[in-house]
Amino acid sequence: MRNLDITTLRSFVAVADNGGVTRAAGFLHLTQSAVSMQLKRLEELLGLELLDRSGRTIALTASGEQLLAYARRMVALNDEVIGRLTDQAFEGEVVLGVPHDIVYPAIPRVLQRFNAEFPRVKVQLVSSYSLQLKEMFRRGECDLILTTEASGGGGCETVAELPLRWIGAPGGTAWRKRPVRLAVGRRCLFRPQVIAALDAAGIPWELAVETENDRTIEATVAADLAIHAMLEGTEAAHLEQIDSGGALPELPVHKINLYGGEKGRGAVVEALADLVRQNFLLVGGTQLKAVAG
Repeated sequence: MRNLDITTLRSFVAVADNGGVTRAAGFLHLTQSAVSMQLKRLEELLGLELLDRSGRTIALTASGEQLLAYARRMVALNDEVIGRLTDQAFEGEVVLGVPHDIVYPAIPRVLQRFNAEFPRVKVQLVSSYSLQLKEMFRRGECDLILTTEASGGGGCETVAELPLRWIGAPGGTAWRKRPVRLAVGRRCLFRPQVIAALDAAGIPWELAVETENDRTIEATVAADLAIHAMLEGTEAAHLEQIDSGGALPELPVHKINLYGGEKGRGAVVEALADLVRQNFLLVGGTQLKAVAG
């Protein structure tokens, strides 16, 4: 009788989610060789090739794609059993504040993992603008917050540095038109910087929408009626970075800062903060952005 091992399945899922062995090893706090050995053991047990290693990046084979769905369910069920039987002491609620534009792709992964580890703790996700979130944190209304800021500062920890990128519809042409049409929220932190960059480049612009609703902005951009600016890697799947070939100006780098992640805040808050850090890893100046599963 052959039995699948949860540890090897967890490594397999991590490789699929993070796009490679190196990132998976960092996420799991294991060595690359340990993860590679677990993948090899899993392939030998099943007698199947699960990963296509012929290209520059690792991809799943047809068998790997089929296994992935089962592996996710098995790992999640294992974590649920362990959590419900061993984490009885941790109950209550924790409030996490995150700006609208960096919820994806990292935060769903954070919430999923946290729920598996602390099933009796409810996470209330508050999505708003950085300035409002900082005010809520100051008033004690949030346990942890993430912000997008041009710099760091007192009381915060920078967990990532990502450049702003021009975002448009896939294959869109809105960025070529003059005046270029913008879709940015009234209180968006990036708005003055985007406008300043266009002005400095001598590119005429106009606002396509005047709103604070992210869905309205997203729909306008997806329809190729305007362009937007977002931190690299945080755009929705139905939008894409614009390759203007220098026709649009470069935009500045921003920091993703974490407030409330220091030690002494309690095991639950510290665990949530650690999961946030894992999804915004900085290794040698290269951003390792978690890929939504």
